[in-house]
Amino acid sequence: MNIFVTGGTGYIGSHTCIELIKSGHQVVIADNLVNSKIEVLSHIETITGVSIPFYEADVTDEAKVRDIFKAHKFDGIIHFAGLKAVGESVAKPLAYYYNNLVSTMVLAKLAVEFDIPKFVFSSSATVYGDQPSPLKEDMPLMKTTNPYGETKAMSERILTDAAAANEGFAVTLLRYFNPVGAHESGLIGEDPNGIPNNLMPFVTRVAKGKLEKLSIFGDDYDTVDGTGVRDYIHVVDLAKGHVKAIEHLTEGVHIYNLGTGKGTSVLELVHAFIKENQVEVPYAIVGRRPGDIATCYADAEKAWKELQWKTTFTIEDMVRDSWNFEKNTK
Repeated sequence: MNIFVTGGTGYIGSHTCIELIKSGHQVVIADNLVNSKIEVLSHIETITGVSIPFYEADVTDEAKVRDIFKAHKFDGIIHFAGLKAVGESVAKPLAYYYNNLVSTMVLAKLAVEFDIPKFVFSSSATVYGDQPSPLKEDMPLMKTTNPYGETKAMSERILTDAAAANEGFAVTLLRYFNPVGAHESGLIGEDPNGIPNNLMPFVTRVAKGKLEKLSIFGDDYDTVDGTGVRDYIHVVDLAKGHVKAIEHLTEGVHIYNLGTGKGTSVLELVHAFIKENQVEVPYAIVGRRPGDIATCYADAEKAWKELQWKTTFTIEDMVRDSWNFEKNTK
């Protein structure tokens, strides 16, 4: 298949492009480079040995996307592009609603117009709101706890309605949990522009001395050690889930959790990083972050039963690969 990947130089998008190519597919990437670097493209090409068509484009721009669709015949779309920081979304809700919803609407509209039958959407466990874990795909969606999560839930509804109204348009919604880790080559990993919003790149930059100390948001949650519990999944496992999803996509709307099915606290992850990599990570406990919840982990059985997908990497693999990538970056 020839797959259009939005946000393809981003963290999850870049790893997914590699796994798609390894599985025999072709990719075309669009990315506005707001939270990624153009050098990632050459790293993907080095790892895969394949030259990849790339467009520096914002997929909220319908005219630009239309030009790309005129230039290529696509069998499917995997839509990663979007703003993704929970805390920032609370401070800048309008930017999140505009960017994340308009991009989804533009892509869905043009997918139908250009007869692109398969659409895989990068959703999130945040759509479940604050419900007891393990979280299952058939749970009713509650009001999310932040605008970022709300854009994911609204995008899911947009795509579900589009699939219902347009015969032959098939959608898979992938609700994934907390990606960490990096490619075994050490060439690509999570390397956000500016101060990281996610835990692992913050940990690695503190370990390397780029940042003074890690801030842990809250130690008074009802969890094993008071810190937030999340379902951390290796980014390569996550990328392979996208390949399975688009290869098995049939008509209608399909929803899958992509997670390990196991919760790990922030402190447990930090201590695993310190132990596995034999480095120090100074940290300080600070107040809770707006929009965060105490515990969030997946029930991932459906993805195994229907896609034959499950995770293979351990927490130790995740922290080792993350540190290996950080050591290779400037």
